[in-house]
Amino acid sequence: STIRPSKKENQKQRSFLNSNMSAAEESNTVEDAEDNEFTLANSDVCTKYREAGRIASLALQGIKSQIVEGTSVVEICKFGDTVITQACASIYQKKVKGASIEKGIAFPTCVSLNEVVCHNCPLESDSKPVTLKAGDIVKVDLGVHVDGNIAVLAHSFVVGSAPTPEAPIQDTTGNLFHCAHIMAEVATKLIRPKRTNEELTVAWEQIVAAYGVNMMEGTLSHQMKRYVIDGNKVIIGKRDHSMKVDAATFETNEVYSVDICLSTGDGKPKQSEQRTTVFKRAVDKSYRLKMKASRYLFNEMNSKFPTLPFTLRAFEDEKTARMGVMECQKHDLVVPYPVLLEKEGVQVVHFKFTVLLLPSGTVRITEGALDPSHYASEVELPGEIKEIMAMSSKTNKKKKNKKKAAATTEAK
Repeated sequence: STIRPSKKENQKQRSFLNSNMSAAEESNTVEDAEDNEFTLANSDVCTKYREAGRIASLALQGIKSQIVEGTSVVEICKFGDTVITQACASIYQKKVKGASIEKGIAFPTCVSLNEVVCHNCPLESDSKPVTLKAGDIVKVDLGVHVDGNIAVLAHSFVVGSAPTPEAPIQDTTGNLFHCAHIMAEVATKLIRPKRTNEELTVAWEQIVAAYGVNMMEGTLSHQMKRYVIDGNKVIIGKRDHSMKVDAATFETNEVYSVDICLSTGDGKPKQSEQRTTVFKRAVDKSYRLKMKASRYLFNEMNSKFPTLPFTLRAFEDEKTARMGVMECQKHDLVVPYPVLLEKEGVQVVHFKFTVLLLPSGTVRITEGALDPSHYASEVELPGEIKEIMAMSSKTNKKKKNKKKAAATTEAK
């Protein structure tokens, strides 16, 4: 990334980072030069995913401290991206086979307010910076990769609110957050080997029906692979006739981003007229660009963001990037992430986290889990959902081993 924060910002972010240095950062863990496996079956790969998750969570912690009345959205986005960039620079510093290990932003920090659903990532050149107000629902979305191993997360906050079990957020807002918590817990229980994507979709539909809210149409949770943020195995949040996904069974050593986006409205977002600033290279497309600005953006994109999403703010010459992306988009060289909107006045929350399907069980590697006692709701969960909530997300090896031993004894 070519983000260049001010000296004051650098000092603030460096201070935040220094106070959160981990043992992994200090030891500068080096990738095994002989490693050529890229799944969770390899312990080095698992470590890289966990490091990506740790840094994503670190960025969220820092951003949380910035979510106060009067802070501008663009400054929060810059802060998040800079924390990620600086934290990634402190790990895996030694070269392997003469090449540096790539790491950094896998999805630029986006901050979307109230009825704005997602992908709001303003530029420094925007004429009217938006600032936070008390009562705003702020949705933060970001991603980190270490050697192409990706961890993503999204979280929602209410500006000026510090809920506690004694004084929880209530009414419509509390109900919405509480629903998101239950959906996240159910996802962690059901995303396990031999379970299917349809089972989770059906469970989610039962939950939103019980809470009287809507899952946002078009919300997809993806399997992730090395340098692939949106793999082919997909979990759809809300089934409809316009979008269908293939049936899929979860398997050990897979990685998933779990995406939960809820609305008090009809859950049918529209594309905003606001400028799109987040894109991803369409790797299967090519075209001979005519404009100098377009060639600048294309060359920089191929060099710095060949596979993962990026923001136009990450280019040193932001103005030229803004001009150049238009021709690239016209000829399908980039995939846009447009800003999406619900109806004005509708409340929207967004949560996303990353899970690893390890042999020992499903593990969540990005933080942001909600404390349900901070959000009041009087909803009675359906019996099927209560049964899922009672499940363990860990694999009980001891029981399996006991059964195996007992069977062996009987056979003798």
